Amino acid sequence: MTVENEKDWAGLRRIGQIVARARDEMLRSIVPGMTTAELDGIGEAVLKRHGATPAPRKEYDFPGATCISINDVAAHGIPGRKVIRAGDIVNVDVSAELDGYYADTGATIVVESSSEGTELKRKLVESSRKALDAGMAEAKSGAKLNRIGRAIEREARSCGFTVIRNLAGHGVGRKLHEEPGDITNFENKRDTRLLKNGAVLAIETFLSTGAEYVVEEEDGWTIRTPDRSLVAQFEHTVVVTKEGPVILTV
Repeated sequence: MTVENEKDWAGLRRIGQIVARARDEMLRSIVPGMTTAELDGIGEAVLKRHGATPAPRKEYDFPGATCISINDVAAHGIPGRKVIRAGDIVNVDVSAELDGYYADTGATIVVESSSEGTELKRKLVESSRKALDAGMAEAKSGAKLNRIGRAIEREARSCGFTVIRNLAGHGVGRKLHEEPGDITNFENKRDTRLLKNGAVLAIETFLSTGAEYVVEEEDGWTIRTPDRSLVAQFEHTVVVTKEGPVILTV
């Protein structure tokens, strides 16, 4: 999608704010002992309150309103009976539609724990967040799209982490996933695409403590690292402009 008028801006800002509210409410609500289904219900209630429809369910019949991924699950974790524990890395990924506009966002936290051993997890989460900031800073019209991935990977490597190479950001706006596809977390030097003014992107980071590739489980949804290494994801929906990105999911 390319933003063409004030109606587009208004529609995207509205749904961007809604998914951001659901994301933040979910993150604030996480406590040890709750199930991922309970957490998903909190996010769905926010979306419903604002009249928005969960995009994974609408577009792909996903068995949940949001995706909740824990520890070595990189993406598409199905909400259910799994209990969240102290020290877990928990990612919530929220996308929704309202009035024909879509937005997509995600964030990761380390659940509060009194025990030691969370330092690496916290470093991973903070590095993934900083990598998203670095990647978004490259989202200027006329720039090479692959500069986003170069910035993300540079930040990851500077902190001793790797990037997941077979997960990527994507275009968004009129659908949950649209062109440009494959906004990678690394610099694909064969990618010569340039960013267009007004393009709507979901830029996301997938940083890992080990694996560079993930695999899909038999349920057809859950994506996990094969070596059980940890993953932290962050994501914002942005509009590309000459001055840089306008972030819609804050």
